[in-house]
Amino acid sequence: MARGAEVNVYVEAPLCAEAERELAREGGRAGDVRVRAVCLESTEDGERLDLAVVGVNARRAAEDSATVGYFELPSEPSFSRPIVEAASIAVIRTSSGKAAMAQLLRAIAEADDSSSLRSQVRETLN
Repeated sequence: MARGAEVNVYVEAPLCAEAERELAREGGRAGDVRVRAVCLESTEDGERLDLAVVGVNARRAAEDSATVGYFELPSEPSFSRPIVEAASIAVIRTSSGKAAMAQLLRAIAEADDSSSLRSQVRETLN
């Protein structure tokens, strides 16, 4: 990956605080790549899932060319996954933002310059 590159990971609201703490603990980097966590709007409307927000969040990540990961809660079914995966972005379904961020940072650090970082991270994590 090019020195000084910057990538984004989109994180569902309940996972964001842990993911940001883990990212800060690692200095906001994976090797030479700067990583930024983008906290998404909550998809819960009271006790119901707001599908419009799910769609907006997924499209936001898919339309960002710097996105390499998307963290979502392991609830069933995943309405965001088809949108995000269509953009070749790795999806991590987890209840731990910390563990997901650690996993993503390892995948970024292990990537080489042979192909796109987004593709390599997806292949490693999915």
